[in-house]
Amino acid sequence: MRVHTGVVNGVETAWWDFGPENRPVDIVMVHGFRGDHHGLEPFVAALGPRVRVLIPDLPGFGLTRAFAGTATIDAFAAWLSAFCAGHAPGAAVLGHSFGSIVVAAARSSGLKVPATILVNPIAANALQGPRGLMTKLAVGYYRVSAKLPERWGYALLRNRAIVRVMSVTMAKTKDKNLRRWIHEQHDEYFSVFDGRRAVLEAFQTSVRNDVGHFADGLTGPVLMIVADRDDITSLSKQRELAARLDDATLHIVKDVGHLVHYEAADEAADAIRRFLKLPGMSA
Repeated sequence: MRVHTGVVNGVETAWWDFGPENRPVDIVMVHGFRGDHHGLEPFVAALGPRVRVLIPDLPGFGLTRAFAGTATIDAFAAWLSAFCAGHAPGAAVLGHSFGSIVVAAARSSGLKVPATILVNPIAANALQGPRGLMTKLAVGYYRVSAKLPERWGYALLRNRAIVRVMSVTMAKTKDKNLRRWIHEQHDEYFSVFDGRRAVLEAFQTSVRNDVGHFADGLTGPVLMIVADRDDITSLSKQRELAARLDDATLHIVKDVGHLVHYEAADEAADAIRRFLKLPGMSA
């Protein structure tokens, strides 16, 4: 693993480079809302040492600074397009959750890639999903966090009890050790961000947009890795999105929710490896 920093489309960006340096980049991975690159590392591990992957922290999260202007979907899309052009031309691109919207928006605005992978994509408006009420409550939570005095606003955003409720809601596994590890991951990385404004604007962008808005721009091969117990987008909506695409492969993960990257990384990696015809695990 190698860590890099640089300015991407005006944003001080940090990214992690996994795999052999002498191999072209196979995949650029884009994480979801409030996460950072750590969340997608299980995919890297499952794909093995012969696959090269770049994972940047999204603007405003992890070690990447926030946008100077408003964090609109167009800003995220332009940033991702610039990152891919500058550091991974010709690589496939993968987006998880909010990252799927960023990827779809970038593709719609002209990002050319050989293949697209969407994991737990936000196929329809999250306010209308299986947990629409929870999403509406979350909107209020982020708005209040932004309006409170700074000390109290940060305390609310980083409140461990609230983070744990989010984690418990999303985790579906019955494996106690895995559930404990998922909660530890969220405790450790879910509250690393560059200011309250970055979090609020990114969340507003995530609920105002969905992959369906950009479906016409998702040309070429698309692999959709979806879960049958996802609380944010129902399986029926995922099927509807896949039907709208001209070259979509739908892989359904059973008995998993929105955390495929934590609960079914091996299965997802196998699907990705077959889809992209990547080398196997052996050194």
